[in-house]
Amino acid sequence: MLASGTRQKGDAVDDGFSRHVLNFVQAFVPIFFAVDAIGVLPLFVGLTEGLEKADRRRVLRQSLVTAFLVAVGFVVLGKSIFVLMGITVSDFMVAGGVMLFVIAIMDLVSDRKRERGADMTIGAVPLGTPLIIGPATLTMAIILIDIYGLVETLLAIIANVALAGLIFLSADGLTRLLGQAGSRAVSKVASLILAAIAVMMIRKGFPDAVKFIEKAIGGG
Repeated sequence: MLASGTRQKGDAVDDGFSRHVLNFVQAFVPIFFAVDAIGVLPLFVGLTEGLEKADRRRVLRQSLVTAFLVAVGFVVLGKSIFVLMGITVSDFMVAGGVMLFVIAIMDLVSDRKRERGADMTIGAVPLGTPLIIGPATLTMAIILIDIYGLVETLLAIIANVALAGLIFLSADGLTRLLGQAGSRAVSKVASLILAAIAVMMIRKGFPDAVKFIEKAIGGG
């Protein structure tokens, strides 16, 4: 009977561990598509065009640290802070979209990206947020926490941020392949895509933000 009880306890532990692993995997997959590190890679190449290798690595570290802090902070505290301050995900989308649009337009109409160089905090904004960790990922995290749990969702986000860093490390090889002219072309296309993403974020966030304001005014 003792052996049977021990075996049943071991089976319960194994089942619990397997459930946590499965929850992690199920949380990892949607966050992977929300982060879309492969899709962000050309934008990373475009935004860091003209930077030295050391500066590009510094921007990469900055973007990963920013993404990590934003994600962890939001998952742990964000929901409560947003509720306390009356901030909605739609507000976040509109603000992030406006910021992203301004950066994209500046890059499209100017050739001063090289002069901007290492003084720009492009690793934090827009790479760290809202490109790596943006409204889509944060919204997804809120949903997944209720389904798979806080720990599993947090680990899935951290794993995706680390994976994004590994993918961005290939930017040096891609830049060498494209050459100077190709890198500049990718830079302009990336800026255009950034502008389109910004418009999409504003378009999706603005109606809900307006409804929230109308509801608040009406309730007042």
